[in-house]
Amino acid sequence: MIRRVHRQSLLDQLSEYASRHPEESDVIRDFTRFVKSEPRCFERSLAIGHITGSAWVVNADGNEVLLTHHRKLDRWLQLGGHADGDSDVLGVAMKEAEEESGLTDFSHVGHGIFDIDIHLIPERKGDPAHFHYDVRYVLRANGCLDFTVSEESHDLRWVKLDGVKTLTTEPSMMRMVEKWSQQWVCQSR
Repeated sequence: MIRRVHRQSLLDQLSEYASRHPEESDVIRDFTRFVKSEPRCFERSLAIGHITGSAWVVNADGNEVLLTHHRKLDRWLQLGGHADGDSDVLGVAMKEAEEESGLTDFSHVGHGIFDIDIHLIPERKGDPAHFHYDVRYVLRANGCLDFTVSEESHDLRWVKLDGVKTLTTEPSMMRMVEKWSQQWVCQSR
């Protein structure tokens, strides 16, 4: 029973997310089914896949996002990483943003989850291919925006929203640009 309880917060957030994004019902259904059926969903050792927490880090004005050129995947992505047993996925996203950027002052923007994605991670160095069930939150970087490139990245870069497409055309990245552009415009009014 304890295992179910530690998943309930994420299930509640997914339910709230579903009410805001009915157009994503298929992925929400698959994500929710995974969380409900896998008591160890937060554990990296779960070979079929596991929960990850990501941060769509924006500057104070909201017109730029901090992206990482991921060392292992060799792609421009949002910051984030494995939950490693932690069911507080927002806390995971904040911790990963700090570790990967060196920035230390973030505030959560919006209501709950910003985006979700299920994507296949290819086999690498003996680790079998598996799925990441990625939960994404918007974090505003407060204070100094001077970042430090961690060992997990080739590079970090603040990018204007309309410039993200020059680094990647990955569908989930473009979806987050679109979602944030709409939210940011509404907040700017």
